[in-house]
Amino acid sequence: MQFDLSVVIPAYNEEHRIKPTLVAIDFFLARSSLRYEIIVVDDGSSDGTMALVTRLFERMPALRCIANWPNRGKGHAVRTGMLAASGKVRLMCDADGSIPVHQLPILIERIRQGEVDIAIASRYVEGASADRKQPIYRRLWSRLSNRVVQRALVGGIRDTQCGFKAFTAQAATALFGVARIDGWAFDLEILALARRMRFAVAEVGVHWRDDPRSRINPVRDAWKVIGELMLIRGNLRRNVYGDLRARRALPIST
Repeated sequence: MQFDLSVVIPAYNEEHRIKPTLVAIDFFLARSSLRYEIIVVDDGSSDGTMALVTRLFERMPALRCIANWPNRGKGHAVRTGMLAASGKVRLMCDADGSIPVHQLPILIERIRQGEVDIAIASRYVEGASADRKQPIYRRLWSRLSNRVVQRALVGGIRDTQCGFKAFTAQAATALFGVARIDGWAFDLEILALARRMRFAVAEVGVHWRDDPRSRINPVRDAWKVIGELMLIRGNLRRNVYGDLRARRALPIST
C-alpha cells in the first residue's frame, strides 16, 4: 500500500521523550485526510524504547517499529526508515518533537505544489520563530559548524542540521539508496548528494522549541561532524556514489 505520508523517527534510548511526540503526530494526522504511516527505527536502544513503541501500537495502528542492532548511528536509522517507507512524501523528524507536528503543512506545501523535491525546516530563515532561545554555547556551535559546512560542502543552505526534513518518494529513494554516512553528518551527505542529483531544495522557516535535554556535545560532536564532512568530500571526489544523475532517474521501486 502506498501512503500519502511516511513519518520516519530515529530513536536511540528515547524512552523518556518519544511517547509525547508519537501521540502528537498520530493525533494530528488522524484528523487529516492523509493516509499515513509512522515508522520508528530503534537504533539498538538499551532502555525501554522498543517496548514502549510496541505498547503504543495497540492504539496507533499506523505505527510500526524497525529494530536495528547494534547501534549504528542516526544516519543509518534514518536511511533504514526512508528506504522502508511507502509514502509519496517522506518526513524525517526527531524523537524529541522539537518542531511541533502542526508545522508539517507549512513544510511540505511547496512539495505538494510540485515546486521542490525536498523541503527542510530552518531556524534561520524568514518565518522562523522559537519558544525560547538555545543556550549560548549551542547557538555558537550551530553557527560555527554551519559556516564550515557552507564553505566546504553545501553553500547557501543556512540550517543543514534541523531534524525536520521532507522528501518526495523519488528523492528519498535516490538519495538514501546511495548514502553512506551513519553518524550526525548524514544530513550534509544527503544535501550534498541532492545538489549533485539536481533535486530542488527549499528551506522553510518553522516554529520550534529548544529541548534542554539535547545530547549534543559541542566539542565532541564538532570533531565528529568535521571528520564525516571530510569523508563526504572525499567520497564525492572519488566518485564513490557512482553515476548520480542516472541514479536519480531510476524507478522508485528499485
